[in-house]
Amino acid sequence: MAKKVYVGMSGGVDSSVTAALLKQQGYDVTGVYMKNWSQDLPGFVCPWKEDYQDAKRVAVQLGIDFKMYDFETEYRQKVVDYMVAEYQAGRTPNPDVMCNQEVKFKLFLEVCIQDGADLIATGHYARIKDGQLLTGLDKKKDQSYFLYRVTEEALRQSLMPIGELEKPEVRRLAKELGLATADKKDSQGICFVGKVGIKEFLLHELGEQPHGPIIDQQGKEIGHHDGAIFYTIGQRHGLDVGGGLPYYVSRKDIMTNTIYVTTNLDDANLWTSEVKLQDLHWINAEPRLGKTYQARLRYRGPLIECTVKNSAINLSEQQRGLAAGQSAVIYDGDHVLGGGILI
Repeated sequence: MAKKVYVGMSGGVDSSVTAALLKQQGYDVTGVYMKNWSQDLPGFVCPWKEDYQDAKRVAVQLGIDFKMYDFETEYRQKVVDYMVAEYQAGRTPNPDVMCNQEVKFKLFLEVCIQDGADLIATGHYARIKDGQLLTGLDKKKDQSYFLYRVTEEALRQSLMPIGELEKPEVRRLAKELGLATADKKDSQGICFVGKVGIKEFLLHELGEQPHGPIIDQQGKEIGHHDGAIFYTIGQRHGLDVGGGLPYYVSRKDIMTNTIYVTTNLDDANLWTSEVKLQDLHWINAEPRLGKTYQARLRYRGPLIECTVKNSAINLSEQQRGLAAGQSAVIYDGDHVLGGGILI
């Protein structure tokens, strides 16, 4: 008897092709739309109804069962509240990492298995082999950075078929199969929230923030900002302190609501070669001390040689503009070991 696979269908081309490929491979496929967010924001209409309809259309085209799970309450608690609290604490979180950890590969997986599924599948550009997470073959689209907090147990119950493909091939397959989402643009923005910037979203959640001083490297006040929580280390744009050399945020003090900036790209506050981590998560086993691995410190950032030492990583070259709350992901070639949150 064919294994039952529940595919998380977002209404995009990637998850549509995922469902189609698994049906071709002989699985008993059910499409599931996760309703994680439906609230409109000022100037932005949440596209969830359109996405739901697109996912449903593809399910009908493929002749597979289709259902919707409402995870709005859990998504608000586990992802949105976490993200807002992190910004309020002066950190720069990654909501997509938390969404994968808490919603897609925990809550969704649990509900699907309870509902009779043997496996789940997603449209991620990454690969799974024997409970290990590997990078996607399309290096431009690889999403393994966002998946480093998923457990080995969850990976053993998950499929990511398009991780073996490059994006143009996924588009080609969608057109070949005549899928309704073949020409649909990829979604942008915060995870499921849509095309809205972080600042706009935080303003909506928290309201206007108290303004505060911007201090340069000489200790001189050179302007005012509209809330320290909106700024991140290394940021250059949006400071509105014009004239002369560009300014970069070198540090911020949430308690006093002060932003410190510098025109000196060699400023010691901007650079580091040792990164301290918390909330470490290793998918299969801890890395070996003294062995050389590679670290990625932001999505699509370069891979930098490193060694792992307890709750810190030593980088082979200094990096600029690293912010607390971001994720450091450790790789051994195309194998994702895990990582942690920058302190």
